Amino acid sequence: MPSTVTVTFARDREYVFKVQDSSARPSHDEAQQWLDREWSDLDCTTSHPLGKVLTLDKILTVAKYAGEKHFAEGGRWATEYARAVITTLERDTVHVDIAEWVVG
Repeated sequence: MPSTVTVTFARDREYVFKVQDSSARPSHDEAQQWLDREWSDLDCTTSHPLGKVLTLDKILTVAKYAGEKHFAEGGRWATEYARAVITTLERDTVHVDIAEWVVG
């Protein structure tokens, strides 16, 4: 069964990515490293007052800083993001809502 990551920037701007092959998923550590690397490369900052970066914040912030264009293009970056998210959260279906700042 394919896993699905949906990234929403607004009600009418939603991008769906299906990861078909479970063997193509990274290990949990590789997924975390990918998110960490993107966090750094995109020069993300935390909104947490104590400077902590929680996993859900990292998933939301990386998507926000990468911008809608990365998801609209639907290329390798978006696929890697989807794989990292489903592996990190250990879920088959994830909705990343940038407008509402929630992962569900």
